[in-house]
Amino acid sequence: MLRSLLSSHRVVHPVSKLHFYHTALHISQPQNQYPPNPSTETLPYPHQNKYHPKPISVPPTNLQKQFVISALKSLTHKIQFLQIHAHIIRTSLLQNPAISLPFLSRVSLRGPFPDFTYSRRFFDQITNPLVSHYNIMIRVYSMSCSPEHGLYLYRDMKRRGILPDPLSSSFALKSCIKILHLLCGVQIHGSILKLGQQSDSLLLTTLMDLYSHCEKLEDAWKLFDEMPQRDTVAWNVMISCCIRNNRSRDALSLFDVMQSESHSCEPDDVTCLLLLQACAHLNALEFGERIHSYITEHGYGGYLRLSNSLISMYSRCGCLDKAYQVFKTTDNKNVVSWSAMISGLAMNGYGKQAMEAFEEMQRMGILPDDQTFTGVLSACSHSGLIDEGMSFLERMRREFGIIPNIHHYGCMVDLLGRAGLLDQVYQLIMSMEVKPDSKIWRTLLGACRIHEHVSLGERVIEHLIELKAQEAGDYVLLLNIYSSAGHWEKVAEVRKLMKEKAIQTTPGCSTIELKGQVHEFMVDDVSHPRKAEIYKMLDEINQQLKIAGYAADLSSELHKLDDSEKGYVLSCHSEKLAVAFGVLVTPPGTKLRVANSLRICADCHKFMKYFSGVYNRDVIVRDRSRFHHFRGGQCSCNDYW
Repeated sequence: MLRSLLSSHRVVHPVSKLHFYHTALHISQPQNQYPPNPSTETLPYPHQNKYHPKPISVPPTNLQKQFVISALKSLTHKIQFLQIHAHIIRTSLLQNPAISLPFLSRVSLRGPFPDFTYSRRFFDQITNPLVSHYNIMIRVYSMSCSPEHGLYLYRDMKRRGILPDPLSSSFALKSCIKILHLLCGVQIHGSILKLGQQSDSLLLTTLMDLYSHCEKLEDAWKLFDEMPQRDTVAWNVMISCCIRNNRSRDALSLFDVMQSESHSCEPDDVTCLLLLQACAHLNALEFGERIHSYITEHGYGGYLRLSNSLISMYSRCGCLDKAYQVFKTTDNKNVVSWSAMISGLAMNGYGKQAMEAFEEMQRMGILPDDQTFTGVLSACSHSGLIDEGMSFLERMRREFGIIPNIHHYGCMVDLLGRAGLLDQVYQLIMSMEVKPDSKIWRTLLGACRIHEHVSLGERVIEHLIELKAQEAGDYVLLLNIYSSAGHWEKVAEVRKLMKEKAIQTTPGCSTIELKGQVHEFMVDDVSHPRKAEIYKMLDEINQQLKIAGYAADLSSELHKLDDSEKGYVLSCHSEKLAVAFGVLVTPPGTKLRVANSLRICADCHKFMKYFSGVYNRDVIVRDRSRFHHFRGGQCSCNDYW
């Protein structure tokens, strides 16, 4: 009967094909011999001897295979796959790679119901799987929440004597990346060399990505240098490696090398996206403008994600006029575009304008998301808008159904903490719907430092110790609190504790970009080739500012020193060295842009205000949390930071 159905069936419509399989199964096999539902936990493996389908006596014909393969391409419902599965089990087509490979691919990767458990059970029913079967399953696991199972399959494949091909190794490496399994990645690297696959650029690129994620940048560099042929993807991965490992200056250098050395490929839109991130991190406005020009010249100007990155880059470089210009000329603005503009206004101290942009966004019919509310709450925090912040926190839940996350609460803790409402902040943290993380407690600790609240600061440190998340910066904030209150005996105790725990503080770092090159300065830095000229210029600046009334804010120095020693230490902060270098190498009146890795101290803030007035120069300082625009002896933060 089955043969007669096959010979007479000529309809190719998917529904008709399904009817054919359904009919064939009902005619050829009694109801009680149907295999179990493969999507349930009761589907047996072949070796369990619970169910043995009896193949038909007639070998499957090419026509049967053609119908199964054709049907697999058009099926859209789970029940259809289950019926096909039942048919290929009964007819022994399951052991035919021409059938099992497309079926496994469809149910694993391209089907309407990707089911990893079902895929694995189907795979386990294949008696002699090929490397292609393994590749599909390893790839499936590399994209799942259980990537380690892909590594088990990779090992099993090798134990069965099946040599992995470049795809097998590539998918296994992606599983290593997901769980940061460096040792397994190194072993796969050894297999790649043993099998002679080191000429595969895609495979080496994936291996570079693994070393990057595992903070082995030098190993990634070595692979990159040894690649026989680099394509654009390889360059992009190397640039991404540098950014991920805090080597953003090297990422920018790679762009120049890529343009000068690479003949077979050139930077693409992904390259530009990565470089804009590096520019934003380094406050490298001039380099960012170069990337902007490249985007326009090479026809990437219409790419929305690049426009959004440009808005973010210009905002993070303190250049809001250009950020707004890109925003204004962007077609089809989405919620990411508006959120980037709102966040840019917020971090540059334009709280009212950020809220106006939020209302305009709603009038344009674009619904805000959680990132939008992070931006607008940050705007309230930086501008001290307590009532507005509380209102937005309520609106996001009531009007838009967005449950506040840890970032939203962080903005509220910062807002209320800066306003001195420390008890209210503590109550808010203890009543949050999400568990407070170390960032929340550090934000409150920073507020305790500002308002010299010793007892609450000690309580916050206890919470950080409970989370096992205390860092050097936490102890520095506690030292600030104790030294501001004059508790020098407790300062000594904390320093002794830090020494016992081998906790070392990271010195502040400031960067300034001039003529496309980023210059980096540390506290009391003597590494710059023009150090003698820089310190001479800094002495001259200090003399001019003292004539104008500037006096160092000695409370910013934590060590118990006499006033002259404190004044000397404060005079060598990295921001001041960067500004002195800027004065040394730029014409009078040039705007200076400085990025600082830490929060700007009270003395440097005071120094910048006097400098902007005496030297008639605008100075933009981006610290760890916000921008300070100094002009004419004033700061955009209104001394609220």
